[in-house]
Amino acid sequence: MNLSAVSRRQFLTASASVATLAAMGQLPSYESAVAAPAIPGGGYPFRLGVASGSPRSNGVVLWTRLVPEPFVKGGGMPHRRVPVDWRLATDPGMHHVVRHGHAWALPELAHSVHVQLHGLRPGREYYYQFRYRHEVTEVGHTRTSPRPRTPISGLTFAAASCQKWDDGYYSAYRAMAEEDLDFVLHLGDYVYEYGISSDGGHRQTPVPAVLGPSPVDLPRWRMQYELHKSDPDLQRAHQRFPFVVTWDDHEVSNDYANRFNFYGDISQLRAAAYQAWYEHSPVWAPANPSGAPPRIYSRMSWGDLMEINVIDGRQYRDIPPCGWGEAQACQAAYDPSISMLGRRQERWLYDGLKRSDARWTVLGSNVMMARLDHDGDLGDLIWNDAWDGFPEARNRLSRQIVRNRVRNPMVLSGDWHSTFVNDIKADFDRPDSPVIATEFVGTSISTNGDTPVYGPYYGPMIQFNPHIKFFDGDRRGYQRYTIDREQWRTDLRMVRSVATPEAAGYTFASFVVRDGTPGAVRV
Repeated sequence: MNLSAVSRRQFLTASASVATLAAMGQLPSYESAVAAPAIPGGGYPFRLGVASGSPRSNGVVLWTRLVPEPFVKGGGMPHRRVPVDWRLATDPGMHHVVRHGHAWALPELAHSVHVQLHGLRPGREYYYQFRYRHEVTEVGHTRTSPRPRTPISGLTFAAASCQKWDDGYYSAYRAMAEEDLDFVLHLGDYVYEYGISSDGGHRQTPVPAVLGPSPVDLPRWRMQYELHKSDPDLQRAHQRFPFVVTWDDHEVSNDYANRFNFYGDISQLRAAAYQAWYEHSPVWAPANPSGAPPRIYSRMSWGDLMEINVIDGRQYRDIPPCGWGEAQACQAAYDPSISMLGRRQERWLYDGLKRSDARWTVLGSNVMMARLDHDGDLGDLIWNDAWDGFPEARNRLSRQIVRNRVRNPMVLSGDWHSTFVNDIKADFDRPDSPVIATEFVGTSISTNGDTPVYGPYYGPMIQFNPHIKFFDGDRRGYQRYTIDREQWRTDLRMVRSVATPEAAGYTFASFVVRDGTPGAVRV
């Protein structure tokens, strides 16, 4: 495949088809799923489980996919659209059904189903189930968010990222599924773009040879999601909680920026990867203004307590001016035309910050915002794939936070396979500038396994970065946030190992941010 030969017009056409097909899949089906065509060879069709996501005060998205035979083209389904029944109830026994209907599962979208529900009651728990012919899914649990500006006393949610299947088990999701959470924020790297060895890597679970090569086209990308979503602990977490999601680089290509990676134009690869992401994510049909690639950045309010802005830090960013990955900082990155988010998304974010009256205002970022100086006085070595590569774009955001007097700005980030607790400075070039926000960077669910990689590498750098209040590079897990009107508490939830799915979860450390006082304090 000659990726560099793909024109921008071809790429936009491929991306636009996702939204068009998604809308087709939402048209009601007047066929019953009981009378739907039989699956060739039989087999249980709901092998990837169920999920819900993108909760609003009046709606939520329900998801499943028909794939009776993973790792074959088409997933074992006939190449035709088929009806799928769904039900929504107010009880786990599904006795009090409040909504029901049929949806089309289209072969063009890998027979995925996205039921976009509107008109639900705010701040309520719901239960849901799908049926195809005589096969039914397990019952999923979801909820709508409280109506904006409704007084809310408390909220608990978790954040996760970076779950390379062959680096270890998802024992962190097993622990998470035992929590009592309102939702889960996933900050990217849901899958990885690499081929899978026949022995399953650290899992030592044999996989089909078709998974050996890296994904380059849509059928192979679908298989990558089939593999990652086959994990029972990930399925259990999706079944228990609605997810709010964005993507990072490994859903397409390591460290990519916009339509390029280190090797050149990846437009065709990106179009296939974006479609596979949509097919496997519990999200609203992606907005597609003027034929542009799908917009996924979103905003969610939880009453008057919290407003969260989930950004897309990959699709619109400029190529890092100072170089890919680890490289010396340079003046070119201070050019005002350079953007991490793209101008349209920046305006959307700034408008939201200006209007927000929530007690806690959250930025869900795929990459770390705080500076990480690698070499102190010896030079200006930084990681240009993070916000460090876009210092003027970071300064613009900081100025908006200060100018609009944003109350309790919090940044939640993924990507690094490490845990950081950071003070966000008004200007990292001026160490004496005030602290304006707090950042929590979560470690990985499984990526890097149990091997100490980043602790030994990044640990010696922390001394050059006094705004970094805590660092750990060698543990896997997730973060749990418990919020009320007086404080934000972050618990670093870790697992003993990812070499086994049964590894116990525990709280490694906890931090508190007080209302009106940026900066985390360990408790």
